Formats: sequence, C-alpha cells, structure tokens
Amino acid sequence: MRLFRVFFMALLLISVGLPALAAKYASIVVDTGTGAILHAENPDERAYPASLTKMMTLYLVFEALKAKAITMDKLLPVSAYAAGRPPSKLGLRKGQTISVRDAIGALITKSANDVASVVAEGLGGTEARFAHMMTVRARKLGMSRTTFRNASGLPNRHQTSTVRDMARLGIALQRDFPEYYGLFATKSYDYKGQSYRNHNRLLTAYEGTDGIKTGYIRASGFNIVVSVERKGRRLIGVMIGGKSSGRRDRQIAQLLTDAFAAVFDGDNPPVQQLPALIASDDDDAGTKDMADDKSGTDEQEPGETAVASAVGDVAVGDAQEGSADAPALDEWAVQVGAFNRYAPAHLAATRAARQLPVLIGLRVVVVPSKARRGSLYRARLVGLDREKARDACRELRERKFQCLAIKHESPLTATQ
Repeated sequence: MRLFRVFFMALLLISVGLPALAAKYASIVVDTGTGAILHAENPDERAYPASLTKMMTLYLVFEALKAKAITMDKLLPVSAYAAGRPPSKLGLRKGQTISVRDAIGALITKSANDVASVVAEGLGGTEARFAHMMTVRARKLGMSRTTFRNASGLPNRHQTSTVRDMARLGIALQRDFPEYYGLFATKSYDYKGQSYRNHNRLLTAYEGTDGIKTGYIRASGFNIVVSVERKGRRLIGVMIGGKSSGRRDRQIAQLLTDAFAAVFDGDNPPVQQLPALIASDDDDAGTKDMADDKSGTDEQEPGETAVASAVGDVAVGDAQEGSADAPALDEWAVQVGAFNRYAPAHLAATRAARQLPVLIGLRVVVVPSKARRGSLYRARLVGLDREKARDACRELRERKFQCLAIKHESPLTATQ
C-alpha cells in the first residue's frame, strides 16, 4: 500500500508538471511605437509565464466581444472543474454564473484561476481546446516560442513562453483592442461586496503605468508585463524570474527608467529593431510550427454540426481584426463548417488555413446566422477568386475537411 501511495504521488506530480525548466531571469524593454528593443537579457529563453497567461485568455475574450460572439452581460456557467481550480480564485461554486464583465475584472485584478477556467469552457467548450486556440492565436501574433496548456498559468511543464513573446502579446492587446485595453489600468474591482486590488502595484507606484499583468508560480519566479507612457512615448517592459514581487517591481522600474532616458536623450541606440513586434496579426510568423502542436483536441464538441450552407449569411467582420479593408464584392471564400459556437468555428478555419499554401494569410471570418435552434457560426477563409476557392476545396476534401466554395459578401453590403 505504501509503495502504491508513493507511485500515485509521483504520477500526480508528473501530471501537474514538475518543473522541466529552472527559473531563470529574463527581461526586455520595447518601444511600442517603433518596435525598437531598448534592453534585452535572455529574451528568447523559454520560461513559465504563470499568470501572464491570462493576457492571452483576455485577448480571446476581447476578440469574441469585438466579433459580437459574446456580450459583456453574457452569463458564463461555473462547472465543478472550474470551481475546483486552486488559488488565486474568487471561490466560485458549481452551478453559479458570472458575467463576462465580472470575469474580465476578476482576471485583471484578482488573477482568478477559477474564472480563467470558466472563460475557457465558455468560449472553447473545454479548457484543453481553449488552450489550443490560445496557442494558435499566439503563433498568428508571431509568438513562435509560446505554447499554452491552460487558461490560467497554473503549473504545467509544457506551458512556456519568452519575454520577447510576452512583449508581442502586450503590444497586440493595445493595438487590436484599444476599446478594452484601458481595463488593465483598473486598480481594484468589486465583486459581490468584496473589493480585489490589482496585483500590479506599479499602477500607483510608477509614473505613467497603465497596465498590464503580473504572475507567479514557484517554478517561474515573479513575472510582470508593464506598459508605461511618458511624453507621448510608450514602452513595454517584461521580466520573468524575479526573486520577490518587490524586487521584480524595482528591477523593471529601473530598466524602464534607463530606457526612457535613452529615448529622450538620444543616447544608447536600440539593441535591435524588430518591426515584427508591432506588425499586424495577419503576419503568419510561426504558424507552420502548429502542425505538430498537440495542446488540444481536434474533435468537435458533442452537438456541434459541420454543415456547409451559405444561404442567408450575414458577415460581421474578420475575426483577425488586423485587416482594415472590407472584402471586395467579388471575393470568394472556402467555408469549412458551421458550428453552434463561435470559438470552434474560428479554430476550424485557422486549422484549415495550415493545410494549403494558398490559404496561408487569408482572412479568417466567422459568419453568424440564425438557425432553428439558436445560432450557427460559419467558418470561412476569405480572399480567393472562384477557381482558386474551388481548387482549394477539392484539396481540403481530400484531407478529410468539409468544404464549400462560396461567394463572400462584404459586411458593408450584406443583408442585415
């Protein structure tokens, strides 16, 4: 019996992820306006992001809000799994609900792990599938050395990132969601009579700070991504591997102070110029690596259909919000399925885009329409002519994808 208990405990430790990486210091400071790297130490060293993970969780929430797949008032159900997540947490119970608005506030201030799982299940069906969506989106943003296995940052030896990738994510949040980014400046949030203070103490301790996230697990040390604006110049600083929260805050503040001095004095030219850090998420850097990534399941959720009907669609815009131009009236698309939730539709289109060279870089569009039982979300890749769309569908069908070549209407002219 004792031998069995020892074996069981060893198996449990492996399953939650014994540290495969030693906590190591890494830092970077980037000028968000130019992409210039003003400081870098171990910028590409893989490490555990801890609760910096929730930045990507929030990215997908903001993406769904912008696509009108959810609203701030939508209530998300709490499962037994989500309620059982370890602290930091709100203490949600199975059967409760929490609004998207409150979920965002809790993620930004309390960094609540139970809320992260609620969001993951609400948008992805399961946390594993949502983590796969997170990784797909990370690669589309150029975060080629980042893999997610959960939505919270709780320990998992396969969930790793770098300070360079986290800087990319911080810049993407500001660029893609200016209407929501200001929420990261929330100093405290009230939920059911209790006030939760933001863990980012630099919001009040360092001039010009307006976000964005801190994180800690034992294997990572104390992490932070912080955005600071002074005299019209904005810098993002990222640090992983701090010895304590206080030392981390002092170190990143000093790095930012030195970087601002270099910017305003014109001394110490940047270490490196990286336009990719400020590029649109249409950049497919790193997506080719996703073919071997197994962070989620490729199976559809029970009850989801994969029909391909193009009648009566109303386009609401690109899920990849990086494109400013509306599609042309004669554009064609490949439609790779219809689903009863936004998130699996987006994932299906992104997965299909990796199959053929002609599909790489096309706009991912999720088209909602009313169905007999609720709504359907049609997954499309837009930007082909008629013949290329038909050829692409033939090849996708050979690879066991459902596909229909259809003419895609502009959201400016589609029937509302």
